[in-house]
Amino acid sequence: MTDAEDIAWQKLDKRTLGVTTAGMLGVCVAIGVPVTSGLINNDALPVPLVLLLVLAGVVVVVGAVVLYDYLRIRKTWFRVTDEKVELRTGILRRQHRAVHRERIRTVDVHAHPLYRVFGVAKVHIGTGEHAESEGSQLTLDAVSRSFADMLRDDLLTRPAPTVDSDEPVGEPPPVLAEFDLGWLRYVPVSIWPGVLGVAACGVAWQITDWFGLRDSVLGQAAELIRELSLWTVIPLAVVVVLVVGLVASLAFGVEAWWNFRLQRTGDTLQVRRGLLIHRSLSLAEDRLRGVELVEPYGARLLGGGRLEAVATGIRDNKPDQPGEDTKVLLPEAPREIAQRVAAEILREPESPTTADITGHPRAALRRRLVWAVAAVAVVEAVLVVIGLTVTSILLHVAWISALVLLPGALFVAIENYRNLGHGHTADYLLVRYGVLARRTAALRRSGIIGVTVRQSPFQRRLGLADLTATTGAGSGAFTAYDADAAEALGVAGRVVPELLDPFVVRD
Repeated sequence: MTDAEDIAWQKLDKRTLGVTTAGMLGVCVAIGVPVTSGLINNDALPVPLVLLLVLAGVVVVVGAVVLYDYLRIRKTWFRVTDEKVELRTGILRRQHRAVHRERIRTVDVHAHPLYRVFGVAKVHIGTGEHAESEGSQLTLDAVSRSFADMLRDDLLTRPAPTVDSDEPVGEPPPVLAEFDLGWLRYVPVSIWPGVLGVAACGVAWQITDWFGLRDSVLGQAAELIRELSLWTVIPLAVVVVLVVGLVASLAFGVEAWWNFRLQRTGDTLQVRRGLLIHRSLSLAEDRLRGVELVEPYGARLLGGGRLEAVATGIRDNKPDQPGEDTKVLLPEAPREIAQRVAAEILREPESPTTADITGHPRAALRRRLVWAVAAVAVVEAVLVVIGLTVTSILLHVAWISALVLLPGALFVAIENYRNLGHGHTADYLLVRYGVLARRTAALRRSGIIGVTVRQSPFQRRLGLADLTATTGAGSGAFTAYDADAAEALGVAGRVVPELLDPFVVRD
């Protein structure tokens, strides 16, 4: 064992300053061009003075940020010993943090295009704690790419495998799944084309304002409406927005999942993906508590779904663009492939997500229908009251919106009910839920640390109850909503009898 005191402290890679400089110059150009254009178009100041002021602002902002990053690098040290990873940071307020190696469960290597140009990467080291406290994670921003890859492999190496493996010694790691261009067919049926199309229109509208073209654009739009009529322009605009959004979402999907590869190295699962931004996530299997099959409505219609890990130590963040969730082990793919990969990930002959699911009573459907009608009634009541007291136009808005909102709300209620279910096998508890995206979680019974059976007064009258299994992984808890109360108690008693039996009085 190497003495920790004999291991020298290391600094972050100085090429990070190049990343910071290039990034800030890009930000300044993105902000400075419209600002300069606006000042020049408004004739507020002479053109030479405008250019001088903008250039001076760029120099000050870039210089200040680069200076701060230089001081950050100068005041940051780290070292990796046989026992722990240590990190010292702080310019004015010093911090010394350490994570013991036996607690490390995930190592995420991330490199966006600028990082790749300068040959560096960010390394996020996570432990098995569900909450991300200061002692549960370390981030090295940034180190050389080769060192990041070596560090990931080294930190996740265990003295002895915790999971039985029949892999031949010396053979390359088995590949569980690779990206297929055919999987892109699930992108057009997702929500992203509409969202990104509207966002692109908003950006274009803002750009026209920066360059003083808004009045001209509005005039051209009015002329087009006079020539083609409003009922022709509106569908045409919708088509344009969807086409723009589809192209953007396909681009995001290709960028996020190009070169995707899921493979097993010993007792570690590794996900590598990304065209411009390289991402690499390594997950120790001894922290895997199960998997979740997620089937968004559009993908489900085409027979597709994605796989997410239910594991401790994974950051449970919300994706801000397609493919940005760190829990995803497999993107939207044919359901048969997702089931096969789930079985291989869990080392089972077949995926537990294929087991029989018990639906929930019709009373659960009635509850959702009542909620849907009540929600629409509240909205319409507000519109009617304002229409009677302020302007009669809202009375017409009320009945028109009711024709749209009520069928939509009823559809969501029915779909939510259809997605409810639960079940169990010899080794797994299954929970199905979701509104438009159906989620089927297969939780290892050995990883369940608690169960809760909860009833509200309304549920008690209908004989319903919520069954919640706590795992300390993923979102921390998985709930079978509005299940039959007797059935919920029976399932909990069969799945984790050692937890529930002390609290159950049997007839």
